Amino acid sequence: MEKKMVTVYLSGELFKVPEGSTIIMALEYAGFQLKRGVGCREGYCGACATVYREKGDYKLKGGLGCQTVVTEGMAITQIPFVPAEKPLYELETLTPDVGTFTNLFPSVFRCVACNTCTKACPQDIQVMDYIQSIIRGDLESAANISFDCIRCGLCAMRCPAEIVQYDNGILARRLYGKYLAKKSPELDNRVEEVKNGKYDADIEKLNKMDRDELSKVYYDREIKIT
Repeated sequence: MEKKMVTVYLSGELFKVPEGSTIIMALEYAGFQLKRGVGCREGYCGACATVYREKGDYKLKGGLGCQTVVTEGMAITQIPFVPAEKPLYELETLTPDVGTFTNLFPSVFRCVACNTCTKACPQDIQVMDYIQSIIRGDLESAANISFDCIRCGLCAMRCPAEIVQYDNGILARRLYGKYLAKKSPELDNRVEEVKNGKYDADIEKLNKMDRDELSKVYYDREIKIT
């Protein structure tokens, strides 16, 4: 049966691609060699941030190229890297309070609570909520809400206050993890096991596997949900 095709614009150039393709699949079908703007292909890495406009819709939308399915007449442009000025810091010299953000990320206090960042997030994270938590000094809440952030940058692209939300989120998680979170004896034990070489043989075995073998091990693994 012949595939049904749809017409899309990839970086301004017209192509016909199979209906039901994700943006990444459409790019590859059209002959693009993807060296950037593609990674895990399953919504975990944030490398394939994409902006697009659907036919007849005035809104400019954002999404992950590995998850967003093309539609007839869609105009697509990838944004594989979102420019952002990131301050350098030594975590050991910082304190887990709002003053750290005042010094490193003063732009966070320009938040106007418009919720545009949340609407732009392809992971459905309540981005504005963790930014407001940072402003209140509630780093535990900020760390928990931002935990699933994959740093695609779409929130920062749409923010009228020009805040780099994802960099604020990762700092909140680092400060919370180092200074505020309860210590885990299980984690300490596992770290010691790694240091003592308990898993060296397993890692060496994985390093010798080809792509197909690694893929099988990954997808056949037992996932424990507690």
